[in-house]
Amino acid sequence: MRHFLGIAACTLAAACSSPSYEAQAIQASDTGDQKAAVRLAAKEVAKFSTPDQCSPAKITNCGTLALAYSSLAKYQILAGDRAAGESSFASAKTALGLMDRQDRPSATAMVYGDVSEAFWKVGDRTRAVAVFKEGRAAGGDSYLFLVSAAQVVGHDADPR
Repeated sequence: MRHFLGIAACTLAAACSSPSYEAQAIQASDTGDQKAAVRLAAKEVAKFSTPDQCSPAKITNCGTLALAYSSLAKYQILAGDRAAGESSFASAKTALGLMDRQDRPSATAMVYGDVSEAFWKVGDRTRAVAVFKEGRAAGGDSYLFLVSAAQVVGHDADPR
């Protein structure tokens, strides 16, 4: 048992010592380096965009892939590359479509929320509100109502 705990502690320490691409992308974005955040988020997408991770035959990590794509879209939008952001957003929606139905509302809310918030931050309020409304129509859960665009649309529109 002691040997097992030692191995588990070493594994945990190793995992904690090198942050994931996602964590590194968040750090880069928080410091204003959106280009680095885009590079790191693209690596996170690459980890989960293989057929053994997310495909019509294997949906195990499709939610993770959708969230990775929405993070990438967010950083691309914040970096000023709207076209790339829209493309990544479309890929996130594709991954959402492959997910198990019971997990989809939360993932949908997070994906649409990330993208809406990015548009809000760059000053495109119209697109932010449109993405919010699309997310609500796509079945996003109450998490979606935490984004800035929700203030414009109003919480009274939340059917839950």
